[in-house]
Amino acid sequence: METMSTVTVLKSSADVLFLMLGAVMVFAMHAGFAFLEVGTVRKKNQVNAFVKILTDWSVSTVVYFLIGFPIAYGISFLKPAVELLGMTQGYDLVHYFFLLCFAACIPAIISGGIAERAKFWPQVVAGAIFAGLCYPLFESFIWGQNASVLQKYFTSIGGAEFHDYAGSVVVHSIGGWIALPAVLMLGPRLGRYVRAASHPIPVSNIPFLALGSWILAVGWFGFNVMSAGSLGKISGLVAVNSLMAMVGGVLAALIAGRNDPGFVHNGALAGLIAVCAGSDLMHPLGALATGCVASVIFVFGFHFEQEKLKIDDVLGVWPLHGVIGSWGGIAAGIFGQKFLGGIGGISMVSQIGGTLLAIIFALASGFAVYGVLAKTVGIRLEHEEEYAGADLSIHKIGAYPEESIR
Repeated sequence: METMSTVTVLKSSADVLFLMLGAVMVFAMHAGFAFLEVGTVRKKNQVNAFVKILTDWSVSTVVYFLIGFPIAYGISFLKPAVELLGMTQGYDLVHYFFLLCFAACIPAIISGGIAERAKFWPQVVAGAIFAGLCYPLFESFIWGQNASVLQKYFTSIGGAEFHDYAGSVVVHSIGGWIALPAVLMLGPRLGRYVRAASHPIPVSNIPFLALGSWILAVGWFGFNVMSAGSLGKISGLVAVNSLMAMVGGVLAALIAGRNDPGFVHNGALAGLIAVCAGSDLMHPLGALATGCVASVIFVFGFHFEQEKLKIDDVLGVWPLHGVIGSWGGIAAGIFGQKFLGGIGGISMVSQIGGTLLAIIFALASGFAVYGVLAKTVGIRLEHEEEYAGADLSIHKIGAYPEESIR
C-alpha cells in the first residue's frame, strides 16, 4: 500500500513538473510577442509595446484565475491552500498556469495589430474582458467543461469531434479575428494612407524582430508538446511536426517573400500557428506542407490586407493568427487523414464547422467589446499624442532616454 502511495505521488509530481516546465516555456513566448512588436513599431512606440504586453499578461493572470479558468473548467481556486494542493501536488494550479499562457495570448496578439495609435487603459480593459470572459467561454466548449455539448453536435454531423490539439483555432484564430474589428475601428496610423495612396512605414529594428521570432519559436515547443497535459501522454510526433512546420514556413517565406527578413521570421511563426491543431495527427511531411502553405498565405495575405484592403494591421495579426489559425483547423482535417499518412479519426466537416464557429464568435466579441469602448471612453490616441508617440504621450519616457536628453 505504501509503495502504491509513493508511486502515485511520484506520478502526480512528475505531471506537475512536466506542465510547469511547459507553462514556463509558453510564458517566455510573451517576451517573444514583445520583441516582435518592438522591432516592428517605430522608436517612439517601443516603450509602449513592452509595457502593454507585460500589463496585459498581469491583468490576464488575475482575471483568468478568478473568472476565466472557472468558466472554462468549472474549477474555482477560492478555497484554502491545503485544498488547492490536494492529493495531486497542486496539478490544477499548474494546469491553470499553463492554460493562462494561452489565454494571455489573446491580448498579446491584438496588441500587434493596434500598435502605435491605441489608448492604453481602454485596451487593458478590452484584454481583461477577452482573457477573463470571451476566450474562456469558447474554450469551455472545445476543451473544457461544456465540450461534450458541442462535440456531440460535431460528431453527429461530421462523424468525429472537432480537433484542435494545441490551439490553432481556439487560441490563434480567435485572437486574430478578434483583432480585426479593433484594427478597423481604430483606422490607419497617421500618414499610412494618404489620398488612397499607400505609404508603408518601415520597421524600426530587424534584430529585435528576429529575436522575438526566435523566442516564440523556441517556446512553441512547450506550447505544442506540453499540451499533452501529463508526462505519460507526451508525443515525439508533436515535437517533430512542430519543427517541420516551422522550417516549412521559413523556406516558403524565403521564396514567396523574396528574401525579406520580416517575412522569413514571421514565416516560422505562420508554420507553428498552423500546425498546432493537427500536430498530434499529421505525418511530418504533412506538417511540412502545412507550414509551407501557411507561410504563403501570410506573405500574400499581408500584402492583400495592407495594399488592397488598406487595413493598417501593424504586425499583420489578422492574416498571421486569424487566417492562418483557421487554415490550421482545416489542415488538421486534410493531413490528419490516414491516406495522407496521418493517424486518422478526424472529419473535414467537423474541422470546417469548428473553424467557422470560431470566426463568428471572435468577430462578434471583437465588434461588441471595441464598439462599446469606442462609444464610451474612446480607443484611439489624439492626433497630437499619436504624432509625439505613445512612449512620451502615455509613459512620459522614450526608449532611449539619453538621446532625449541630448
